[in-house]
Amino acid sequence: MLSISTDESFSSPRCNIQAPKVEVLVLNFQTKNYNYSLPEFVDTMDNLKVLIITNYGFFPTELRNFQQLNSLPDLKTIRLEKVSIPSLFKAPVLLKSLKKISLFMCNIGQAFGNCAIKVSDALPNLMEINIDYCNDLVELPAVLCDVILLKTLIITNCHQLSTLPNEVGKLVNLEVLRLRSCTDLSELPESITGLKNLRLLDISDCLSIRHLPKEIGELCKLEEIHMKGCLSLRNKLPPSTTNLEQLKLVICDEERAKFWEPIKEVLTNLEVKVAEKDINLTWLLKP
Repeated sequence: MLSISTDESFSSPRCNIQAPKVEVLVLNFQTKNYNYSLPEFVDTMDNLKVLIITNYGFFPTELRNFQQLNSLPDLKTIRLEKVSIPSLFKAPVLLKSLKKISLFMCNIGQAFGNCAIKVSDALPNLMEINIDYCNDLVELPAVLCDVILLKTLIITNCHQLSTLPNEVGKLVNLEVLRLRSCTDLSELPESITGLKNLRLLDISDCLSIRHLPKEIGELCKLEEIHMKGCLSLRNKLPPSTTNLEQLKLVICDEERAKFWEPIKEVLTNLEVKVAEKDINLTWLLKP
């Protein structure tokens, strides 16, 4: 593992570092500029498996020369924090070994647009996407739904996210769909019923969702639904809900728990848990 931290006084990424055996690279930086370039020695790290880049500045900084990662044949995990990505694949980037990408507090609204190649060709083995507090994400890019090996899609605290594309139903291998605290998300597309391998659906604190998909019962492998804090969901559940024979656990608030009472009469193995109210005022004590 190699960790490098630089502050605003560091002016150049040029470093004569030879680290051919490094498997995990952590880059922590602050910069006065509006962009940050990967160090030149990165493309010599043939054994690199994990890349973590964290910007400690106040605002997202544009990450440049991303195509440098083309030379890393074993790169499996990327985590970016507070980075602006105008177009992740504007210059061809092939990350054929990448399995997981995490984006925290990043500007990614244009990251998957204007791609020089198909995202499914650039990320053929991607299995997990984590997107958290990316405030400029308004709509999940439909091109991501071509990455059919994807098993986990987690989008949390993206308060501008209002729409999921109909193409989401193409993610036939998806097992976990977590959309927690996406407060502007108003509905789940009906195409979600194409996710025949989905085991967990989490829409906790999605304040604007008014109803579940009409044919939600087609999610034949669904085992858990988390729907605490779905305050706009005030109607009865779709009749097809009784077809969720594998459903074992529902976590919701007290009002939504009432909707599940008639469902429990059919799905006798179903457990409905009322989530405890999380009232934490310790932040008031902080200076």
